[in-house]
This record gives sequence, C-alpha cells and structure tokens, in this order.
Amino acid sequence: MQEFYRILPWAGMILGMLGIGFLLVPPGGRPVQMRLPDKRLAEIRSRVKSATAGVVGRVTQGPGKPSRDLGRWDQFRGPERTGALPDAAGLFRKWPENGPVVLWETSLGEGHAGAAVRRGRVYLLDYDREREEDAFRCLSLADGREIWRFSYPVRVKRNHGMSRTVPAVTDKFAVALGPKCLVYCVDAESGQSVWVKDLVAECGTRVPPWYAGQCPLVDGDAAILAPGADPLLMAVELSSGRVLWKTPNPGGWGMTHSSVCVFEHPAGRQYVYAATRGLVGVSAKDGKLLWKYPAWRIKIANIPTPVPVGRTRLFLSGGYNAGAALVEVSEQNGEFTCREIRRWNASEFGSAQQTPILRSGYIYGVVPNPHGALACLDLTDGKVRWVSDKDVRLELGPYLLAGDLVYALNDQSGTLFLGRVSPAGFEVLDRAKVLEGHDAWAPMALVGGRLLLRDLTQLRCLEVGDPAAAP
Repeated sequence: MQEFYRILPWAGMILGMLGIGFLLVPPGGRPVQMRLPDKRLAEIRSRVKSATAGVVGRVTQGPGKPSRDLGRWDQFRGPERTGALPDAAGLFRKWPENGPVVLWETSLGEGHAGAAVRRGRVYLLDYDREREEDAFRCLSLADGREIWRFSYPVRVKRNHGMSRTVPAVTDKFAVALGPKCLVYCVDAESGQSVWVKDLVAECGTRVPPWYAGQCPLVDGDAAILAPGADPLLMAVELSSGRVLWKTPNPGGWGMTHSSVCVFEHPAGRQYVYAATRGLVGVSAKDGKLLWKYPAWRIKIANIPTPVPVGRTRLFLSGGYNAGAALVEVSEQNGEFTCREIRRWNASEFGSAQQTPILRSGYIYGVVPNPHGALACLDLTDGKVRWVSDKDVRLELGPYLLAGDLVYALNDQSGTLFLGRVSPAGFEVLDRAKVLEGHDAWAPMALVGGRLLLRDLTQLRCLEVGDPAAAP
C-alpha cells in the first residue's frame, strides 16, 4: 500500500497530461496551440475586439440639430491646417465685464481632444469610462445638444486623459483616430460606420506613450495616416477604406504624437511626418519615401507638427530640451536632401505641446523661459522679437490667430487672453477666466464668432464675435 501512495502523484500527473492532450486534439482536427500567457492573450483579445469594432460599434441618435453654416474649422489647426484664420471680421475686441458669454457647455470624459466644425456640426472624440467605450460625438454648434454618437468598446486606462486627437471632416465623411490607434470613418451626417482600421492589428503599430496624439489628415478623397510600422505612412480612400498606397518602413521608424503635414515642395507635393527616429517626407502621389532627416528626434514625446515655411523649408519645435530648428529640403535630379539651416536651443525657443503658427515670415509660439510665455520669432535673422509680460503665461495651453488677433489659453488657470499681435509687439486687449478645470491642452476651434475650448472634462462654446459676420 505504501508503494501505491508513492506512485499515486506520478500517475495523477500522467493522467492529467493525457487529459490535456485529449483536449488539445479535437476529434478529426489538428492540435491547437497551448494557452498563451494572460498578458499576451489579453492583447490578442483586445485586437480582435478592436478589429470587429465596425460590426459591434453602434450609432445612437440624439435630439440635436445642426446650426446654420457659420464656416468651418474642420480639422486639426483649422481649414488650412495653419492654426490661423486670415482675418478678424466680426470678432469682438472687448468682452463683457464677466468675460465672453458661454453659449453652451457639455461634460466629457477625461482627455484633450479638440473639436472640428463643419456645416453647423461639432465633431469631437470622447471616452465614456462607465461604458468603456470610445465615443465619436456630433453636437449642434447652436446649443451643444448631441446629434449622434458612434461608439465601440475599448478599454483605456487613465494616463493624463484618454482621447487627444482632432477629427478631420468633409461634407460626406468624418475620420477620427482613437487612443488605441483604431481609425474609423463614419458618415458625417448620420454617424453610420463606413470603415474601420485597427493600426495595431493590421499594421503592427505600437501605441505611443499617453496614447495616440496623431490627428488624421484628410486630403482630397483620402485619409493620410502614419501607422509608424508596416507601413510608415499610407493613404486610405474615404468612400471605401481601400488602401491607395503604402510607404515602406525598413528602418522601423515608429508613431509619435505628432501629425502629418502637407508640404507643397516645388518638386512635387509631399507629406511630412516627425517619426520616432527622425523626420520623413513622402510623395503625395504614391507614398514613395523621398527623404529622411534623422537629426530631428525627441525621445520622450514628439508632439508639435512640422510647419511648412515657404515651399522648401520646414520649422520644427518640441519640448524635452529639443528647442527648435529650421531645415531645408532640396531636390536635384530626382534626389532629395534635407539639411539644417538654423537651430535654437531650448532656452531660446521651443514648444512642448502646441504647434507654433507661421505668419508672414514670423513664428508665433511659446518660449520655455519664462515658462509658456507667448513669443514672436523672426525667421529671417533668427531673433526673438518679443516675449509677453510675466502676467501672460500659457504653460502648455493652446493658441490661435485670426487676423491680427490672438486667442491664448492658460492650461491650468483657465484664463483666456485676447491680444493684438504683430512683429512689433503684443498688446493684451482683454482676459477672462473661462474654464474651471485644469489641463486645458486641447487645440481650440474658431468658427463664426464661436470659440470652442475645453479643459480635462468640460467643453464650452464662447461667444467671441458676431455670427452675422460669418459667411
């Protein structure tokens, strides 16, 4: 009997292994794979879940109605992706005693995603923590009521907010890129899904720290995306989701928080992207990789988008001691080169989060010292023309131009500054506390005298001009 008890554990183990073997070889089938570690299994399940979002995503209709068409701010950095409007027609140069009138407001999930506006509709990417869903929302510009919501399940943990990208919208389509790099295109009027692409599952994209910050670019009938994997960049037809071209990525240059910009080079239209290992330019015609510039790298977080300067130069800026640089892209006999013209160290000029604005050869942005002060940089001689007084600080907050006016927001106090800017100087016209929360990092949108801005959990629409002056 004693011998029996000695062999009992071994017998049990052998029987258990036989049982597992039986389970792994279904009748008439081939052996299935052993169970994967929980972490890997969860990743695969997450990818499968994302890949089926086009099927399981749902559209919820709301009571909202579009306002009359007051103009457009239909993508990241506005109609021309410059962060500016050409004039200040109809905009107030003085606000009421208590600040601009709040026309409406709505609560949001934690995040920094800015709004896009087209045909009286406000498009915003949001996150519903209770339901654990990405929510692409369409609101009325008139009163903020929801017109529709397209949502799909995805788990996103808090990490300085969740959603942080601006949609791109045409008359027919609206495209958004979610925090876990799932891109979805919906019908702009109804919110019905047109196509969905999971960049992680389909391309091998590695989600950047603090989630995706890349704002999709819509150019003509295509969405231009930078998966930063296989491929490096690609164009996707809006109406069908068909991939039109792909840019190879043999060097493994990854996705950052930066967005793709359009570069009208004399040798042909290009898309420029600040990837993890440097700057790249590709042909807008077929996605061919034209040039690389490895000298511009920001290891922790590359956020601002390259700013085209004329037709051959690009202005680059960033935080984490990156400073700023002006580079020139040249072409000879079909060969492209990119070289540095000038560099500014982090104490001279830089922008950790917001993309600077170019106007008439001058860059309007912020300087790190004093922290977050508004500044004007002359690209001709490389000198900083002026820096705002110590009582005007933006920290990491957004800013935009309209004619000679600037709207600049302090990201912690919620104070909005209205000023007049030129290369000669900066004049504060008014200021008001317009937000109660903090971390107001989202880009603002300005349409028809309506300024849309947000902090971590609240979106507000302010009356800063006469809507009758809108087109």
